[in-house]
Amino acid sequence: MDLDKAIRELHQDRERIDLVIESMEELVRNGTLTMGGRRGRKSMVEQERRTVSERMTKYWASRKPSS
Repeated sequence: MDLDKAIRELHQDRERIDLVIESMEELVRNGTLTMGGRRGRKSMVEQERRTVSERMTKYWASRKPSS
């Protein structure tokens, strides 16, 4: 491989990457793109709900005063 050609291609790649970075920074500055995470509640499948329900039932049963 020609070393000059490889260097030229790397410079072109760097120019493209710099353009993408500038575009993304502009989106963040304008508030168009947020860098936040996921919001809201996590959805659970039926098995997860059942497991949580059983665990909480045991928890609350242990908290009830004994008669």
